[in-house]
Amino acid sequence: MKTIAITGIGIISPIGNSVSEFLESIKKGISGANLITKFDASAHKTKFACEIKNFKPETRIDKKDLRKMDLYTQYALYACAEAIEQAQLQYNTKIDKNSVGVIWGSANGGVSTYDQEMLEFAKTPQNPRFSPFFIPKMLINMASGWISMKYGFGGIVYNTVSACASGNSAIIEAANQIRYGKAKVMIAGASEAPITPSHIAGFNALKALSTQNEHFQSASCPLDKNRDGFVMGEGAACLVLEEYEHAISRGAAILAEFAGGAMTADAYHITATHPEGQGAIRCMQQALSDAKIQPEQIDYLNMHATSTPLGDNSEVLAIKKVFKNHVNKLFVSATKSMTGHLLGAAGALETLICVLAVHHGFIPPTINTKELDEDTYLPNLVLNNPILKPIRYAMSNNFGFGGHNATVIIKKY
Repeated sequence: MKTIAITGIGIISPIGNSVSEFLESIKKGISGANLITKFDASAHKTKFACEIKNFKPETRIDKKDLRKMDLYTQYALYACAEAIEQAQLQYNTKIDKNSVGVIWGSANGGVSTYDQEMLEFAKTPQNPRFSPFFIPKMLINMASGWISMKYGFGGIVYNTVSACASGNSAIIEAANQIRYGKAKVMIAGASEAPITPSHIAGFNALKALSTQNEHFQSASCPLDKNRDGFVMGEGAACLVLEEYEHAISRGAAILAEFAGGAMTADAYHITATHPEGQGAIRCMQQALSDAKIQPEQIDYLNMHATSTPLGDNSEVLAIKKVFKNHVNKLFVSATKSMTGHLLGAAGALETLICVLAVHHGFIPPTINTKELDEDTYLPNLVLNNPILKPIRYAMSNNFGFGGHNATVIIKKY
């Protein structure tokens, strides 16, 4: 099986607009939560989220193109610019751009554009007027399309849509393109910009969001006995995956390796995870098989752990069933406590965290979690402060509405 190198990473997140800033924030245990500023949320049950701060898209995206892009596409291009620059892809004449593809994930696509246009339409329904950019800004596939067009990448280009598993699904599919010999380099990741009136209200209607408006900075508390739902986040993360021999031949710096991945379905419920974690169990097991390693070789697991009661419980149960006695040595953390839940972009961001963890030799902390109960107890849940420790293999779990599961394993290079 081909070795797949990771030669570039890029990010924009609620706790950092570059990889270096993000790395410092996760080491310090910074919360990205604050009161919503994107719209007037005073009438909503939840009035806070993990928003991106000080976003200046014009520093990486041509100003004339910005008006043609939804915010989720802007986030995608912003994160990709950092990853592509690190991988030295843009001006490298040794690279055949037709052998470079893009697979991008998003659960929601251009929802902010949809909200804006429909609110305007509601004002004058007898005279509907829509922007000519409405449809191309809203389409979920437009992020991958824009990345391809900006850099001239002529390989396979499309988007994965599997709810909160979209990011990891994109990374797995991108890796498979290299394995199949269909591409030498793949741009993979996900973006999401869901902090809109419809999405805050919609997730409130599902009783999925935390409503701890008086204590918003500590509201994202995965596995905690008093958790009451997730905190919405936004942003993007990008990984450059590359055939190992191709990376070596052009002198690329290698950050880590993609070791394996898998996708399964719960086949159970439209929003709830399987209470016994059956889909998650099979997903982790198949990812381990794909990586050709044993459970005991995983040093660190970045949990999906959103702070929803049922979801956290079922994932803990699944982890215990997969790792058995090794759970006593397995280090675990839930970084959504800092970033919030980026929905379709969560997996890409958390797999990027795994890349940082194996590359720099540390385990990021879980913040805000104070009291575990019997159903959420894990012996080596890392709380409040990072642990400096060499990591050989790290696992990222993500699960989404519709029963989608996606697990990625990253290996130290």
